[in-house]
Amino acid sequence: MEYSVRLDWDAEAAVWIATSEDIPGLVLESGSIDALIERVRYAAPELIELNKQTSF
Repeated sequence: MEYSVRLDWDAEAAVWIATSEDIPGLVLESGSIDALIERVRYAAPELIELNKQTSF
């Protein structure tokens, strides 16, 4: 299965932000895009699993 993650630069806060319509609860930020991608790699699978467990 594929999931889309959107990465945006917030110039005012000087951070990269990751969000996803496919992964509820995924909202991360970092000053470095590389660090953000690494955080997404760890957080996304956990959130996907948690979302499966809380589905009705």
